[in-house]
Amino acid sequence: MSDIKALISIVSNDFEVDNSYSEAQLRAALIKVFEYLVEDNFNKLLQILYRADVDQYKLKALLENTEDKSSAEIIADAYLERQKAKIEIRKKYSR
Repeated sequence: MSDIKALISIVSNDFEVDNSYSEAQLRAALIKVFEYLVEDNFNKLLQILYRADVDQYKLKALLENTEDKSSAEIIADAYLERQKAKIEIRKKYSR
C-alpha cells in the first residue's frame, strides 16, 4: 500500500475523505474540518486529537509559537504528522 493510501485509510477512521486525494488535497480538506471544529465543536476536536494520539504539549507549543499559520493549519499538520508516524511504525514492525 502506498503511503498516501495508508494515510487516507487512517484518516478515514476519523473523517470522510476521498480515496483519490493527494496529500495536499487531504491537508486542505483537514484544514477546513479543523476550522469548523475549532469554532463549532471543540469537544469533538479534542476527542479526535486524543484518539489520534497527537501530543498535546507539542501541539500547545506549536499553537503558541507559530505565527504564520492558522490554528487549523497547525492542528492539521500535527494530526497528519502523527498519522504518518503511525504508518512508519507499522512498516517498521511488520517486516
